[in-house]
Amino acid sequence: MTTNAARETRVTGTLPLRTGREFLADLRRRKPSIVVDGEIISDPVSHPAFKQGAYAVAALYDYAAAPENRAVMTFKSPKDGAPVLRAYQIPKTHADLRDKRIASTKWAEMTFGLMGRTPDHVAGFFCGFAAKPSVFAAGGDQFARNVVAFYEHLRDTHAYVTYAIVPPQIDRSKPANLQEDPTLYAGVVKETDAGIYISGAQQLATGAVYSDYIHLSCIHPLRPGEENYAVSLAVPTDAEGVRLYSRRAFPLGATDAAEYPLTSRFDETDSMVVFDNVFVPWEHVFAYRNLEVCRDQWWKTPAHLYGNLQAQARYTTKLRFLLGLAKRMNEMTGNDATPPVQVMMGELASYASIVEGMLNSQETLATTDEEGVLWPSKTALYSVMALQSEINPKMIDVVRELTGAAMITLPSSFKDFDNPDTAKDVERFYKSGKADARSRVALMRLAWDFIGTEFGNRHQQYEKFYGGASFLVKMNMFRSFDFKGAGELVDKALNLPPLAD
Repeated sequence: MTTNAARETRVTGTLPLRTGREFLADLRRRKPSIVVDGEIISDPVSHPAFKQGAYAVAALYDYAAAPENRAVMTFKSPKDGAPVLRAYQIPKTHADLRDKRIASTKWAEMTFGLMGRTPDHVAGFFCGFAAKPSVFAAGGDQFARNVVAFYEHLRDTHAYVTYAIVPPQIDRSKPANLQEDPTLYAGVVKETDAGIYISGAQQLATGAVYSDYIHLSCIHPLRPGEENYAVSLAVPTDAEGVRLYSRRAFPLGATDAAEYPLTSRFDETDSMVVFDNVFVPWEHVFAYRNLEVCRDQWWKTPAHLYGNLQAQARYTTKLRFLLGLAKRMNEMTGNDATPPVQVMMGELASYASIVEGMLNSQETLATTDEEGVLWPSKTALYSVMALQSEINPKMIDVVRELTGAAMITLPSSFKDFDNPDTAKDVERFYKSGKADARSRVALMRLAWDFIGTEFGNRHQQYEKFYGGASFLVKMNMFRSFDFKGAGELVDKALNLPPLAD
């Protein structure tokens, strides 16, 4: 295994809370292989495509490590009582679940909900895995031990793990094993006494350029014959043979932070991960050539629920930011008090409140199973996830309608304020009844960066397919809803007693 500074699996005690400086130092030392603009780079902290994103993640670690935030952001490690990230707490009570949600909200507020795969997302999945090791034991007791030990390692080293769990879109009409090349999709190519070797590609590793580890598995249903792809394992991001192919890095075009206040800071990037004969020791393997375990890790553990508790806390924060933007723009233009605008804002607030209400319902309706494991409400989660792809574009369109041409009639840049030949016109015609021209232009730039830039449009695509194709999430809802109880009401209506004389 390649070196990850002091944060290796050999660690036997809990390390002091990771600071932003330590995170950045570890990221520089790891030297992952990242492909961007035809180059392979190994220091994302120094590269303009990734630098500000790295510092945004570092700020999260600093916030959690600050003494005044520890009660919210950490809990005591069961190993030695040292503080560890709340993200790695396996909730035992409704209060624990609430504490996890609050911690995720605090982090989400630091990025305005714009970084979806912060270190608390996949941490939630590993909490779910470790809460139900019996699911992994179905493939062998050693795999249950492995997943619990790796979870404890992540927890006690405050590690950042992301995942790649969707096969590339090459030929979806064929299963992985019948592709023209069986190593197009990431899977096992060799087994030894020491471990296994993986080759192929997997997506959509959001945030992987900043992470310590990549969790490789498959959330798509797999069929007999695809056993080589039915794995669950972890590899260091800098493991030999791992390459991260970043999509277009939007900060490279964000030449001025004043013009692109969000793009320049919060692009977590998405990557195709290529595994070129990558060695994985057995202790980092949690499911091996097992179709049932590969499937059940998502649905027979609370992993998908814990991870998406964070996701919905992040999305709720993002919607509050959107409403704040819309309200401020209305106030600037003097439209805030008009009834039609208030109706549209009421509609936006209704959608945002539904999302937040269902987030809170995941806690209040959580149940405990026969093993004492707390499960957030599936119906509360999947109902809102199923409609997210419809709610989000509708809300964006409402804000576009509210702003009219305001976001596309801005001056070419803030430099127009500095040229004495143009400043007078700009100051005069770009002001509003409530704000000077500079303040109004700054707000509209912020709104455009959120809605209209490449970065903004990536976010619309991200939310539309956040849980996968909407029909898949709706199938989750179908499996989770109490149709039996609903049917009993129908039976009751069909068997009403005779009317009284």
